[in-house]
Amino acid sequence: MIKRTLIAAILFFTINTAATAKPFVFTAIPDQDETALKERFDNVAVYLSRALDHEVKFVPVKSYAASVTAFRNDDVQLAWFGGLSGVRARLLSEGSQAIAQGAEDPTFKSYFIAHTGVVSKDNDSKSEKMPESILNKTFTFGSKGSTSGRLMPEYHLRKQFNKAPEKIFEKVGFSGNHSRTIALVQSGAYQVGAVNYKVWERELSEGKIDTDKVSVIWETPDYPDYQWSIRGDADKVYGEGFTAKVTQALIDIKDKSILDAFPRSGFIPASNADFQPVLDVAKEIGLIDQ
Repeated sequence: MIKRTLIAAILFFTINTAATAKPFVFTAIPDQDETALKERFDNVAVYLSRALDHEVKFVPVKSYAASVTAFRNDDVQLAWFGGLSGVRARLLSEGSQAIAQGAEDPTFKSYFIAHTGVVSKDNDSKSEKMPESILNKTFTFGSKGSTSGRLMPEYHLRKQFNKAPEKIFEKVGFSGNHSRTIALVQSGAYQVGAVNYKVWERELSEGKIDTDKVSVIWETPDYPDYQWSIRGDADKVYGEGFTAKVTQALIDIKDKSILDAFPRSGFIPASNADFQPVLDVAKEIGLIDQ
């Protein structure tokens, strides 16, 4: 009896140790160039490893869709998602939760940008309507799965012009990320585009944008966007209270070099309900059919 009890105890300890020893892996949507992403998230991995006293790894993905698939398949347990990718991922992973967002993310926005001289800025960028002069121009979104680079810009285009983008513009493309959108419009390869305002402002401050060649012509009303989401089985795999511990670790980030890389002034709590407006818009324009 003692021997059987001892064996059972050893097996229990081994199984649970193996479970808790499993690396905690996270990813992020590839919304900027690869160099910026690697710098940002390698620093986050180091920080989280220390804060959680657990091995944390960052694994990059090639597309927004790949980040959602990795989360659904448990290849990653945490992800920095945009609003739309987060909604999609949580729908596919039972019990998953949005746990933290940037302090700026509840009031996010997109910029419509245009190559200088191509589109007349016939109203103020903060006006209620975007310039009518964008009609019949060439236009690029960011990624097909981007909230700020596709979902919300398309929603406002449809709302104002009562047409699909393909009926509004001479040509519609998808650049793949916000940095690429800026580069394409700046070069004149596309006349107009839609971009994450945070990426625009960061690249502007870094001297990467030539305002003689490209400028902001309209900005959308506010909407909720980026967030950290964690799988619903995190506590079962990594131990009771692990989700709360991860949430607190993210909210506790004070290192300016980490925050500036997002760029965010800090992180605040988030919940799935915060992103209901994103889900509603995605259903309305047909990007989510549930």
